Amino acid sequence: MANTDMQYAKLGKTDIQVSKICIGAMSFGKPGTMHDWSLDYPDSEKIIKHALNLGINFFDTANVYSKGTSEEYLGRALKENQVARDKVVLASKVYFNPGRLSNEAIHREVEGSLKRLGTDYLDLYIIHRFDYDTPIEETMSALNDLIQSGKVRAIGASAMYGYQFHNMQQVAKDHGWAQFQTMENHYNLLYREDERELIPICKQWGVSLMPYSPLAAGHLSHREWQVNTLRSQTDRVAMGKYDRAESEDLGIVKRVDELAKKYGVSMSQIALAWQWAKGVTAPIVGSTKANHLDDAVKALSIHLTQDDINYLEELYVPHEIVGAGDHNPDQGTVLVDEKK
Repeated sequence: MANTDMQYAKLGKTDIQVSKICIGAMSFGKPGTMHDWSLDYPDSEKIIKHALNLGINFFDTANVYSKGTSEEYLGRALKENQVARDKVVLASKVYFNPGRLSNEAIHREVEGSLKRLGTDYLDLYIIHRFDYDTPIEETMSALNDLIQSGKVRAIGASAMYGYQFHNMQQVAKDHGWAQFQTMENHYNLLYREDERELIPICKQWGVSLMPYSPLAAGHLSHREWQVNTLRSQTDRVAMGKYDRAESEDLGIVKRVDELAKKYGVSMSQIALAWQWAKGVTAPIVGSTKANHLDDAVKALSIHLTQDDINYLEELYVPHEIVGAGDHNPDQGTVLVDEKK
């Protein structure tokens, strides 16, 4: 499974070593249960196997992705490829479920994830959003219980406001409970709002960044804003996140294209190289084709200069908050995590 081109890093303050590319398993699952463009099992298995062959050992899924079939496909593929459990790092998430982040919900949902994945522990368990209805103490106590029981090795958080993340970390610290080791936030060249508060807070706590949507739902991988693919034509969530700022962001896309031509690489490689230059541990890459992963691995060898980074960032303007404020499952925000 090892690949000499792959690079690895530790998650937060743990001894959990992950590839610097994380596979977003939202691409896997029964088509139509969440997205029309998700991959059925045979195609999902091919992508997972290819990732393993490239040395990628880090997989991120969630209890709600394709109504649980994402977890099922991932667990089945690892079993059929006879992958030793300690050779992969499995992350799943909880929140978009009855009870959200209550004590009862967390203990119930982790059991479902473990069963679907076919494992007796998760390396990383992530809260999918901040729960406005459950006391922080209740959530952090429940997560700590999972670590104490051996069902979870480490915990992480996802898109939320900086003050919310800080408060949750402080409560855990005050009680001597497990603290978050990772942050799965919305971060790319077209959306950098977390640079204001959340990312500095994460660095303060020694928390690893594993952003979703590093390629902005594909907008950073091709010069044209719209392309003729099933996803681009049907992904209403991605349209809602990015199309509103098309006029402001198209200039950034063109600069990514310019640098890609300058270095003789793909646009997605430039966009991913920027992530690592900004201190990201492992961007989450969603893939529906094997060559997407080949492209991502090649990006590890690209080292942007400070002038390159400044050029890519120069045109950015403030954006409306997307991700942190999404906390109502009844409004369809279960679909917000675009891994590509």
